[in-house]
Amino acid sequence: MVVMERPVQIVGGGLAGCECAYQLASRGVPVELCEMRPHRSTPAHSTGDLAELVCSNSLRSDDPLHAAGLLKREMEAFGSLIIAAARAAAVPAGSALAVDRHLFAERVTDTIASHPLIEMRRAEAIEIPEGDVVIATGPLTSEAMSSALTEILGTDYLYFYDAMAPIVDSDSLDHSKLFWASRYGKGNDDYLNAPMDETEYLAFHRAIVEAEVLPLHDFEQELFFEGCLPIEELARRGVDTLRFGPMKPVGLTTPDGGRAHAVVQLRQENLARSQLNLVGFQSRMKWPEQKRVLRMIPGLEQARFTRMGQIHRNTFINSPTHLNPYFRLKRRPLVRLAGQITGVEGYLESAATGLMIGLYLNLERRGVGSERLPGATALGALVRHLTESDPRRFQPANINYGLFPELEGRVRKKERRIAHVSRARAALEAWASAHRVELTAAPADAEAGRRASQAAT
Repeated sequence: MVVMERPVQIVGGGLAGCECAYQLASRGVPVELCEMRPHRSTPAHSTGDLAELVCSNSLRSDDPLHAAGLLKREMEAFGSLIIAAARAAAVPAGSALAVDRHLFAERVTDTIASHPLIEMRRAEAIEIPEGDVVIATGPLTSEAMSSALTEILGTDYLYFYDAMAPIVDSDSLDHSKLFWASRYGKGNDDYLNAPMDETEYLAFHRAIVEAEVLPLHDFEQELFFEGCLPIEELARRGVDTLRFGPMKPVGLTTPDGGRAHAVVQLRQENLARSQLNLVGFQSRMKWPEQKRVLRMIPGLEQARFTRMGQIHRNTFINSPTHLNPYFRLKRRPLVRLAGQITGVEGYLESAATGLMIGLYLNLERRGVGSERLPGATALGALVRHLTESDPRRFQPANINYGLFPELEGRVRKKERRIAHVSRARAALEAWASAHRVELTAAPADAEAGRRASQAAT
């Protein structure tokens, strides 16, 4: 009699759930993946595709010496589905990795749906299954699953507000007022830039500050993730805040050889360049107000919007209280949480948690005892944030070198990133060797990263 290995149950077909499913299935572990869309959607999603990107189309910096670039290369070393799909669907974005979101989601969906060890189920999970379970339902977890988690965790949930940037049709813009370029010449001419003089900027800033915004419910505290603040929240911090933030003119030379007082950048949404999103212009302004204010940008006077800026509530747990370093719930160890619900912020980081859970579960199924990924790696640094932060002040975070252990000895400031990358590579290779985990690609290389960064600048 052949005894089939019991599949791992994964609830949620976002980036974390898909990465986890792929990591397990590609290592021979069967998976049942449950996704409620399209039968039941969320306030932010518009399709039934797996791994649909709802906010930006960027996975942040691809510089090998940047913390986000290091994390990408560590994920690639383990054969990441999400990073492979992103590179296959990449659109020009300077030193960042941005994607055609439709091609990206299609590639992930096709890979998951065609894998012989992954069984897809399109239905809402209203309770937590038995056995090995990964809850990767994301920041827009349904009420039923939220209730199921509350029964385990109590009411110790947190939340913040996230916002999405508007998207415009390229052919509705006046390109005679715009120019293509990347800051400091990094990459090619990947961004469409709308320059403003001082008078235009001051009028634009005043219009943003005075625009009507959608109110939050009286019982909800206004809390925004600092890395994705609505444009109007930034504008209220001071008249020059936008000029030193998403509208900074540095690194850009206008066609006449000068420098603008402020610049709005638009990044292409798809390979055809038919749609562009306004970089850093997340908003909770009412839609008529968005159209009025954003059409004050030079070149956007007749802009046709295919998506307006929106705001939605993101839910996450207090991970330092509830998770162990292997993403297990302390109160129910067979249940693991992955993705933004854990308190990581960003597409890249969400997928990374799914990848790590896939690695750990595979090692357990093989009967190999595992140590947590080293904190000196980008992957391990995320775990440090989730499990070692002060639970009284826990907030979502992107990967950054502030989450890593301090470097030993005195390291000059300009050499610190290289030192982090070198230490991370050695730690990752040692962990993989000790656990007999094959690396499908070389981890980040500090010297290659140095050369790439120098070439970009």
